[in-house]
Amino acid sequence: MNNEEKQPSSLESLRSELNGINRQLLELLSRRAETVREIGRIKEKQGGPEFDPVREQEMLTELVAANPGPFDDKTIRHLFKQIFQASLDLQVQERKKELLVSRRVRKEDTTIQLGSTVIGGGRPVMIAGPCSVESYEQTRAAAAALKAAGVTVMRGGAFKPRTSPYDFQGLGIEGLRILKEVAAEFGLKTISEIVDPAHVELAAEYIDVIQIGARNMQNFELLKAAGGVKTPILLKRGLAATIDEFLNAAEYILAGGNSQVMLIERGIRTYEKATRNTLDISAVPILKQESHLPVLVDVTHSTGRKDIMAPCAKAALAAGADGIMVEVHPNPAVALSDAAQQLDIPQFERFMADVRSSGLLKDGVLA
Repeated sequence: MNNEEKQPSSLESLRSELNGINRQLLELLSRRAETVREIGRIKEKQGGPEFDPVREQEMLTELVAANPGPFDDKTIRHLFKQIFQASLDLQVQERKKELLVSRRVRKEDTTIQLGSTVIGGGRPVMIAGPCSVESYEQTRAAAAALKAAGVTVMRGGAFKPRTSPYDFQGLGIEGLRILKEVAAEFGLKTISEIVDPAHVELAAEYIDVIQIGARNMQNFELLKAAGGVKTPILLKRGLAATIDEFLNAAEYILAGGNSQVMLIERGIRTYEKATRNTLDISAVPILKQESHLPVLVDVTHSTGRKDIMAPCAKAALAAGADGIMVEVHPNPAVALSDAAQQLDIPQFERFMADVRSSGLLKDGVLA
């Protein structure tokens, strides 16, 4: 038999041998991966980091010293660094827990039931009211206007974390009492901010939704306290918080046992001075895609401008927001906080008419 007749047989034999080696390599890589997983579990219990650069360098040095060829040392380093990286990725993936707020954990939208009003699930709601509860008369006048406009959920600040320590800080518990009394008269549900973890359980006696403000988004003790009650929580995005940080803040509440959480985009701080903050409309569809929690937009704090609140509200609803929050005061000129950005009652009526005209809100305030 000549060499030409032997060559195909030899080629097939080598290919068969190579296939066997590939399977052996795959088996060894799989065994290595299982060993890496076990090491990762031990390191997690010990609180150690996934990546150990000293250990990696030691292994590479040993492999290069044992290199029999024909690959050069540079290639050996490259090949094994790829294997090491894949192993590290496996350890990270093993440690990573799927967040309770994630859409991958819960496919269906979370809905929050506030009496006859449902937040989430495709029916946007309008939430309105004064920045601060200043008096019974002021709160009652605002509530009457909201009731006439078909609004069913009123906001009003009783505890006001302010930039300056000399600004009005709210009426505290007395403000919550006023809010409860007025809401009972007009059949409204209420939202108010709580800043002290010690007040969370007390607040549940007065209000229907506890708000955690932007400045407290990463007040972890407050988040934990909010997780320990069954009262719905409205969590505002921090002044410069990423979406990942925002969702992890919400995770603290869900991890504590309270699944009744709503997210609210209220603008983030940028270099732009045309508005009070920069309304991140893109956050709405991203949050709706990444999380099952209801997403609302505060057009007052995000813009600080009465002339663009309605267009921004319509943009938020078009982007998929489950609700809008806006500040309304019977007489903003004498308001004790955020006087320039609160709508008076006629302005609020025009705001509502403008938003309704878009077709995004129907039947009063629900779509």
